[in-house]
Amino acid sequence: MQLVLFDLDGTLLDTAPDLGTALNTQRAEHNLPPLPQEVIRPVVSHGSPALLKLGFGIEQNDSRYAGMRARLLAIYGGCLSCETRFFPGIETVLQELERRTLRWGVVTNKPGALTEPLLRIFHLAQRAVCVVSGDTTPRRKPHPDQLLHACKLTGCSPADSIYVGDAQRDVEAGRAAGMQTLVALYGYIDAGERPADWQADGLLEKPTDLLAWLDHHAHATAAVRETG
Repeated sequence: MQLVLFDLDGTLLDTAPDLGTALNTQRAEHNLPPLPQEVIRPVVSHGSPALLKLGFGIEQNDSRYAGMRARLLAIYGGCLSCETRFFPGIETVLQELERRTLRWGVVTNKPGALTEPLLRIFHLAQRAVCVVSGDTTPRRKPHPDQLLHACKLTGCSPADSIYVGDAQRDVEAGRAAGMQTLVALYGYIDAGERPADWQADGLLEKPTDLLAWLDHHAHATAAVRETG
């Protein structure tokens, strides 16, 4: 394995508190009461379309959508890291990947104008070997384009890469790109979703489970080579 790619929201960083605050601030502007964070949290990985549908009942084909989305992102951009934190164990995982000289990067549907400053705030921008945002390529996940672009940037083969994310679209994109995929069960997964049915290569209860999965994969690969 040469390259580990991570989704951002719900996988590397717990951004739900700040996104939830942004949505409730916008709701307040429309004289609507705040929604509980536990209601907002499961939809965060699905981005602004899901947040606006939850908060205002509007779809992407609604004439109000573009303006409402711009306002939501403007509010959120004003407080990207007020309550956002690393998921417990992620810092250990990144340090260990670097110790093992395994390269890692970020592939997210989040717009670059938000992704890049957020990664700088958490001192990740200079450590990641690639950052591919939602507007880096014409098509976003579940299309594989972003992941294939990350491989092109790093010179790594998809077959030697894995993608870790907390949404079904992450698994679909990774599989379409020819990568192995892992589901971050600790992320923003709704109670009604069934990650075990997404056909990922593994399920991570906590971030540090990634290290155990990599160890197992390395041993299994070495055993195949020995018997081959």
